Amino acid sequence: MKITVLEPLGVSEERLREIASPLTEAGHQLEIFNEWTPDIHKRKERVKDTDILVIANSPLEGDVIRAAKNLKMISVAFTGVDHVDLEACKERGILVSNSAGYSTPAVVELAFGLMISLLRNMVPLDQVTRNGGTMAGYSQRELRGRTIGVVGTGAIGSGVAEVALAFGCDVLAYNRSEKAHLKAKGVTYVDLDTIFKESDIVTIHLPLTDETEGLVDETRLRMMKKDAILINVARGPIVDNEALAKVLNEGVIAGAGIDVFDMEPPIPEDYSLLKARNTLLTPHIGFASEEAMLRRVDIVFKNIECWLKDKPQNVIKF
Repeated sequence: MKITVLEPLGVSEERLREIASPLTEAGHQLEIFNEWTPDIHKRKERVKDTDILVIANSPLEGDVIRAAKNLKMISVAFTGVDHVDLEACKERGILVSNSAGYSTPAVVELAFGLMISLLRNMVPLDQVTRNGGTMAGYSQRELRGRTIGVVGTGAIGSGVAEVALAFGCDVLAYNRSEKAHLKAKGVTYVDLDTIFKESDIVTIHLPLTDETEGLVDETRLRMMKKDAILINVARGPIVDNEALAKVLNEGVIAGAGIDVFDMEPPIPEDYSLLKARNTLLTPHIGFASEEAMLRRVDIVFKNIECWLKDKPQNVIKF
C-alpha cells in the first residue's frame, strides 16, 4: 500500500524512514512531503492515489479526503482531531487513529512553566535585569500552598493534578467522570463554577467539542479571584480570548499563560491578547518537545502496522 506523509512531523526524514522501516521492508511505499502547502489543489494532487495518509495538526478538509479515492486509513500525529473533517471520513468509511499520549509529559511541563513564570514575573524581569534594574515593583509568589483548579482530568489533566500535589498545592478538579486514583491522592472534584471561584490558578485540559467551545466565557472569568491566573495549553476556542483580554486589562484577574489560540500562529497584530496586561503567550509549543516528536512518529507508524494486521489501535469513534 502507499503511505503518504502530507506534512512535516518534527523529525528528520532520515529518522522518519528509520521508524517506518518495518512497513517499507514489508513492501509498502512511503512518500514524504517535507513542507505543508496551503494550496488545497496541491494537497488533493498529493493524496489522489494514496491508501494511508499521515498528517499532524494542519487542516484536512473534506475535499482533500474525497480526492483520495483509494484512502482507507488516516493516522493523525496529534491527540486532537478537530482539524480533520470526520464527516467526510465517515461518509467514505475511512478509519482514523490519533497519537494519544505522545505529548502528555511535554504539555504538563509547559503548564507549570507558564504558572511559575507568571507567579515569579520571570519574563518582564529578564528585560528589567538587562536594563540594569531590580525586582522593585514586581511581585514574587510561590506555587506551594495555592489551590489549582484542573478543568479536565484526562491523561494531561491527571498529570497536572499529580505534579501540583507534589508541589504542595491543593487541587480541585472538574471532569465528566471522577478518577478514583486522583481522589485517593487528595484531589477534590467540584463543579465548574467552584473551580473558577475558589482556585488561585485555573488550568484548562479539555478537548475541543461543541460542548467545550467557549466554555470559559466572560461570566466564568469574572468569577475568578483578583490575584488568580488562567492557563490554557489545551485548545484555543475553549476560552473566549476577547473576554480574557478584557478582564485582564480591567484587572479582574492577575494574569494568563496561553499556548493556544483561535488560529494557529502567526497571530495577527490586532489580536486582543497581544496587547492584554500580564500575559505570557507561546506559539503552540506544548506538544512540540523533541522527545514528544519522536514518540508521536513511533505511534503513527505503529497505528498503521496494527491496522494492517486487523488490530487497529487509538481509533477515533465518530
